[in-house]
Amino acid sequence: MKQIVFATNNKNKLREMREIMEGLYEVMSLDDIGCHEEIIEDADTIEGNAKIKADFVTNRYHIDCFADDTGLEVEALNGAPGVYSARYAGEHCSYQDNVDKMLTAMKDQANRKAAFRTCIALNLNGKSYFFEGRCDGQITEQQRGTEGFGYDPIFQPDGYDQTFAELGLEVKNAISHRGRATQKLIGFLKGLGGGSNR
Repeated sequence: MKQIVFATNNKNKLREMREIMEGLYEVMSLDDIGCHEEIIEDADTIEGNAKIKADFVTNRYHIDCFADDTGLEVEALNGAPGVYSARYAGEHCSYQDNVDKMLTAMKDQANRKAAFRTCIALNLNGKSYFFEGRCDGQITEQQRGTEGFGYDPIFQPDGYDQTFAELGLEVKNAISHRGRATQKLIGFLKGLGGGSNR
């Protein structure tokens, strides 16, 4: 089976991606290739951060890889936290810290519309490609469910009455922002196209 490097050490993301790409590619992590350096993500867009990670691995290890970055964009908060979603409550905050801050920020808000957006940057054979996935939904008033990670317990996708954390990994992967971006990536890797070359 072909191998591809996913520029992450996030075990939750890795687990999701391996499940989505099972049978097509063996997905390797940064740890698998011996990359233990901290990659500074200082771009002001999720596309920029994804490219920083992919370029770091390609330039340092001379291998093809892909990287992703995800932002939660909340309408009532003017699109925040966006690119800062992972560190919304501070530099070394936990998932729970971010959830607590979001619930506080959204207290008494009538408009609870939100969207998750993922961008995947792929470096392949000396070229860069980008794939985007989006999932619209709303921020719930309280946490529900124990599956998933990050904001999953407070994000309810449109068309469902459960949060990502209640739906479980299989359903989440079929409809999520990361799942949709990854399906575009897989389609491209299979030769079906679907990415924009930059």
